[in-house]
Amino acid sequence: MGDEELTPGDSRSRTFIIRQFSSVPLITIQPRALCYHSGVPRGKFITFEGLDGCGKSTQLNRLADVLRAEGFDVITAREPGTTPIGEQIRGIILNSRTHNLAPRAELALMFAARAQLVREVIEPALNAGKFVLVDRYTDSSETYQGGGRELGTDTVLQVHRAIAVLNPDLTILMDSDVSASVARARRRNQQTTAKGGAEADENRFERESYKFFERVHQAYLKIAAREPERVYMVDARRDPDTVHWEIVNEVRKRILVNSVPQ
Repeated sequence: MGDEELTPGDSRSRTFIIRQFSSVPLITIQPRALCYHSGVPRGKFITFEGLDGCGKSTQLNRLADVLRAEGFDVITAREPGTTPIGEQIRGIILNSRTHNLAPRAELALMFAARAQLVREVIEPALNAGKFVLVDRYTDSSETYQGGGRELGTDTVLQVHRAIAVLNPDLTILMDSDVSASVARARRRNQQTTAKGGAEADENRFERESYKFFERVHQAYLKIAAREPERVYMVDARRDPDTVHWEIVNEVRKRILVNSVPQ
């Protein structure tokens, strides 16, 4: 059937989603068809990805500042989290007191938080013509659960097509050394836990082995090679200012050239 776009309210969109786990071939639903509000051009959806400790949160906030200074309305979010339900799920997934969580249960929780974020934050903002910058999205599930937990890419992407649906307009992949990034993330989380106590503990993933994070890193590289039209990989080993301006220039080239503030 090709990449036929669906109009808002078209009942066929529900049919496509229901059929994701049937024998019918998977169909990619373009987000433009689902995120259009009468008279308002669809906003732009940008995600930041990479290993913990690579500096993506800092770069996301710096890009948001640039976009706001140029007159764009910007919403920022993080995964898992942002929504009340998402933050509760975050506490389960990231807290090191969580034991024996099955990989598929972990994946399901990630997508539960993601579905809530899409419904409460991302879709409404895009419909209103806003820029949405999100710290992690489905690529994180493909790398951490699909790669790190070895559930595989196909499993993750099938769930994505059925539940999250939306695809980013641009993904900034912060490429970094595994050892340095994990060490930085561990120090940061230990400092946060020391200040905030057990409730601030988000060390669960940082306790994984080097081999786990190497699988995650390799999965990111495969995504970048598979989807160069969406994923822009930046060398995050350099100083933050150099990285920042490279990201800004890429966003100008790929996104802002056809965008004007509302």
